[in-house]
Amino acid sequence: MVNQKTIPLYRALVEHTKNKPISFHVPGHKNGQVFLAETGEFYQTFLQLDVTELSGLDDLHSPEEVIKEGEHLLASLYQVKKSFFLVNGSTVGNLAMILAACRKDDIVLVQRNCHKSVVNGIKLAKARPVFLEPEYDPIWKVATNVSLDTVKRAISLYPEAKALIVTYPNYYGMVYDLKALICHAHVHDIPVLVDEAHGAHFILDDHFPSSAVKLGADAVVQSAHKTLPAMTMGSYLHINSDRINIGKVKDYLQILQSSSPSYPIMASLDLARHYLAMYEEKDSNYLVNMIDYFKQELKQIPSIKVLEYPNSVGDQLKVTIQSRNKFSGLELQKKFEQQGIYTELADTHNILFIFPLLKDKQNYPFKLAIKKIKRILEEVPIQEVMEIIPVSKEKVKELAIPFDLMDELVTSDVSISDTAGKVCAETIIPYPPGVPLLLKGEDITVAAIEQLKSLMKSGARFQGGSSLDKGLIKIFSTR
Repeated sequence: MVNQKTIPLYRALVEHTKNKPISFHVPGHKNGQVFLAETGEFYQTFLQLDVTELSGLDDLHSPEEVIKEGEHLLASLYQVKKSFFLVNGSTVGNLAMILAACRKDDIVLVQRNCHKSVVNGIKLAKARPVFLEPEYDPIWKVATNVSLDTVKRAISLYPEAKALIVTYPNYYGMVYDLKALICHAHVHDIPVLVDEAHGAHFILDDHFPSSAVKLGADAVVQSAHKTLPAMTMGSYLHINSDRINIGKVKDYLQILQSSSPSYPIMASLDLARHYLAMYEEKDSNYLVNMIDYFKQELKQIPSIKVLEYPNSVGDQLKVTIQSRNKFSGLELQKKFEQQGIYTELADTHNILFIFPLLKDKQNYPFKLAIKKIKRILEEVPIQEVMEIIPVSKEKVKELAIPFDLMDELVTSDVSISDTAGKVCAETIIPYPPGVPLLLKGEDITVAAIEQLKSLMKSGARFQGGSSLDKGLIKIFSTR
């Protein structure tokens, strides 16, 4: 019987520091004794846990002791074949599972509104992506999930596909019938890889959607740091079937992850697993009541709309409000930040709040946040904005130019308004959420141009797009 109350790696680190060790090893701060004096209390205690692969503290790349035990506890909690601690974020998990599942020139079916790391993983594998266009929710004004019909069509067109890669939930906490997609893919012996970055807590009770691991996905990546109390970059990778070669996953993680992994991050993953394992029904009830209170207070503000999930099924930790006034979601986010309220994400229409996974009677400044939001919006009049966003009708498509041919082609900068029908020569990513709006090698659609213009007008931040500030996009000049 596995004892989830234990915290092996964290306990080993604490015992190590209690022995007041004298460091003649890396890192150079020597247990925090060699550091800027003015940092004082902020770093001194923390750095005592920032050590290296010493006796009794194990080795992430060849775990035999406390790290091995911690990963075993994690796999037992999620009821999977094998779990891994990740110190390079969900990005490295996505890369490793894709490289383990795919070879050069393999067809990979991938949800179009995936994180950039998924596209990068396919590129590193030298596989051939076939993009599946997601559905669009006209009320939320966001892309959601890939439909079962789209998956069926894709598999009928590409029966030789070696993997199906999907995102669940989307950034806003919206979910769908993932089980149906998994079952259909498995009928054709196609493994399903799931980027569940925002769903590490989904193994809890019925207050939350079912986790991809419970629904039968073959490999699942989770950002523990997004919704569990883990440090930034701390993530999990779960292998859930024999369709994924665990040996290959281990090999790629050793290649891709740092050879000097952060012990504070790993310890926080151990602690986050323990926190989740000890979560009780009374904790869930308290959390849901606090979130309901927050939502009900927001609903009293006429100039915003609190969005509800379709069929009332979605992640309760996510609350999305939509502007019903002259300000865009991005503009409202800036006003909130001026009052000390920092939200996870804003788009042209919406603002996303991510709530902490509170336990019974834990305090959080909900009332203060509500008070500030009401003050910001108290004199803002209602002004509904009707915006029709064009949606691509082509549900299954490949890149116009394959990865291996791109470096041979000439590029040029063209005005955004003149790029429809051209092939994009750079990847442009609104960040957050890190979902590429335009992919290098992809045909530029009218829908993408309109979305890009809308985001730029609202003040969105981008990764890529070297000349966006001049109103230009780089294209391949062969067409």
